[in-house]
Amino acid sequence: AGGWRLEAGGWRLEAGGWRLERGQGMIGKKALISGISGQDGAYLARLLLEKGYQVYGTARDAQVTSFHNLKILGIRQDVNLFSMALNDFRSVLQTLSKVQPDEIYNLAGQSSVGLSFEQPVETLESLAVGTLNLLEAMRFLQLPSKLYSAGSSECFGNTGGKEADEATAFYPRSPYAVAKATAHWEVANYREAYSLFACTGILFNHESPLRPERFVTRKIIATACRIAGGSKEKLQLGNISIARDWGWAPEYVEAMWRMLQQTQPKDYVIATGETNTLEDFVVEVFTQLGLDWQGYVSTDPSLLRPSEIMISRGKPLKAEKELGWKAQYRMRDVIRMMLEAEQS
Repeated sequence: AGGWRLEAGGWRLEAGGWRLERGQGMIGKKALISGISGQDGAYLARLLLEKGYQVYGTARDAQVTSFHNLKILGIRQDVNLFSMALNDFRSVLQTLSKVQPDEIYNLAGQSSVGLSFEQPVETLESLAVGTLNLLEAMRFLQLPSKLYSAGSSECFGNTGGKEADEATAFYPRSPYAVAKATAHWEVANYREAYSLFACTGILFNHESPLRPERFVTRKIIATACRIAGGSKEKLQLGNISIARDWGWAPEYVEAMWRMLQQTQPKDYVIATGETNTLEDFVVEVFTQLGLDWQGYVSTDPSLLRPSEIMISRGKPLKAEKELGWKAQYRMRDVIRMMLEAEQS
């Protein structure tokens, strides 16, 4: 309970990011983050470093990856970086064997819903095959590691506006969602068949200044700030009637860590519980900048997706009850913090 674990025989005592083993004293636990160069990977790395972990991160080619987000957070030199291709089982096996991590956070793979319609094969391979390789490597090496796998609310599809929780059926409506749903059931299968400590966080939308501009929230923030600064451009958007549950990414990585501190592996929905339309998001951004949004936004049909989830609504009660996690920031808070970062 509370992040502590005591084992007999081997004299292994764990608390937070530290472990005490017979004859070794207190040493930082090892965490391996695949996808450490992304938004969630960078914030998670910072969190784990603060908790005393030895943090290892991977990218397909660590020699040429800039790790820009790690530099922004000022932790680039504090992380041990490796090259690992998740779709290459040998590469995964070698990395896990070398690092011997206590915790593995699987955050890698193609992360754009829109792009998945253009690159469905790469999306499926990077997410589904990558997750399978991690699970199989853990089983093959008989590692006592705990695995967190990044799931997605996109797996639920259209729920008719109803709240989605851990018991809600999946109905994926994009190649990205299909790949995430596949990875989810791979994790569940290995957990049940081989007793691995493996779980999935079913995360609803979560944003931050580390999002690239191809994500609509950052695109809105960046474009609106340029307009406020005198730019004559228009903000081009697709369907602004869609509704999403937007949270703050640095909070969500805390939920990931808490999942791996439990005594039993379980899947959790992570969300704020508040849903707003994309139009609401746009209005709030321009309002905070002192502008009337209607004079600056236009619709671009090319940005419409072949299939779309109209309303996404999460029910994170299980996470609050069992993990002690509850989102402190809602959409308007997220917008304010992203605007402050954009203008700094």
